[in-house]
Amino acid sequence: MGALVIRAIRNFNLENRAQREISKMKPSAAPKHPATESLLQEQIGSHPEIKEEIARKDGKLLSLLKDVYVDSKDPVSSVQVKAAETGQEPKEFRLPRDHYINMNIKNIPKGKISIVEALTLLNNHKLHPETWTAEKIAQEYDLEQKDVNSLLKYFVTFEVKVFPPKDKKAIRSK
Repeated sequence: MGALVIRAIRNFNLENRAQREISKMKPSAAPKHPATESLLQEQIGSHPEIKEEIARKDGKLLSLLKDVYVDSKDPVSSVQVKAAETGQEPKEFRLPRDHYINMNIKNIPKGKISIVEALTLLNNHKLHPETWTAEKIAQEYDLEQKDVNSLLKYFVTFEVKVFPPKDKKAIRSK
């Protein structure tokens, strides 16, 4: 119902608005730079026929332009037809590493990891950086080395730090 109202408002007085827009004065040319203005005046002064040539309308070209009619239809390319018939080519997938976690993810494209895997590998690298190096992580999860290096450099897992109270009167947790 809302689409009908919007369409009615959009099409209200359409012809008059279009005619008003067409009959408006056309925009004038942008102002020229002062340096080029003097050069143009110099050229027009030395060759006055240029100004007449610019202002003259060619009747033959105008009549040819009135005869031009363009009717365009987009052809259906053979590439689009073949792509629609065959669909997408199958990509290489891998199974998630954490099978024990109940997830809806059946397979993951190579070069990508799930959120759970990202948190796991970040935590493993944080706890055991000598065993979980960037090279090993890239090999295990089928990732590119530069992506793993960026991941380890710019992302950290959530960490909770509990500071002991400095005041003796503070309530201690049990």
